[in-house]
Amino acid sequence: MIDVNCVPCFRKQAERMFAKHAIPCGRQRDLMDLFNRYLEIDGKTLPSPMSARFLNRMVKEETGFGDLYLEEKKYFNQLLLDCFSELKREVENSSNPLKTAAKYALAGNIIDFGPPHQFDVEQTFADALEKPLAVDHSKQLFKAIHQADLVLYLGDNAGEIVTDKLFIEQLNHPNVYFAVRGQPVINDVTRTDALQVGMDQVAKIIDNGFDAPSTLPEYCSDQFRSVFEKADVVVSKGQGNFEGLFQQVNKTNLFFLFMVKCEEIARATGRKIGDAVILHENSE
Repeated sequence: MIDVNCVPCFRKQAERMFAKHAIPCGRQRDLMDLFNRYLEIDGKTLPSPMSARFLNRMVKEETGFGDLYLEEKKYFNQLLLDCFSELKREVENSSNPLKTAAKYALAGNIIDFGPPHQFDVEQTFADALEKPLAVDHSKQLFKAIHQADLVLYLGDNAGEIVTDKLFIEQLNHPNVYFAVRGQPVINDVTRTDALQVGMDQVAKIIDNGFDAPSTLPEYCSDQFRSVFEKADVVVSKGQGNFEGLFQQVNKTNLFFLFMVKCEEIARATGRKIGDAVILHENSE
């Protein structure tokens, strides 16, 4: 269910998308009216990522573009791939490679075209290792993964998936599934993006069969739900996945890794915008 305070954010997201794709002013008004009607009716009863899904589908239909952020995704995938060797050296030379890789994975979560925030990739990575985590359940996470037969890692955005790959590589687990969106939505990761960065070298890629910028198991494919149910540990990456799963599913070992990017998530978690968290839902 959408929070009333999310409505201005969705409207700003719509305005950015209309401007990005040079939709004429008259059509922008028509589309915004249509979107506002959705927010007033379905947006009040459905999970908030469904509103983002509606907006993306509407703009896709209007523009004829199947992937609205295709070039941005390619750019950030390559930008982070160019940094991969250096980041890997930093990880391997650190006193705690697994924790360092987790911090870089969290830094990668800054790359997001959904929330109305500005981001500085270079500065975020420069600060990543020095900045303490606002919530740090990493010991519980690493222990649970060590004991797990099957780990499901829910991907979030293109670009950041390069740091997810580095983290998964450090986990060194033989049975990791990496989940992507069923179709392009905002700059969220698809199978094409995952293959571009070589995710298949460290995990089995599975798409969730749905095109919301989140994980909503009730809408996902049977194949995905089967893996989700069997997974001993679910690593939920990013704010979008947090919105879809937090306090919504019954999983003993569900861990959220994300950066807080908006006031509503800050309120829900008791944290500040810009905070990075590794949160075990069942921990005190």
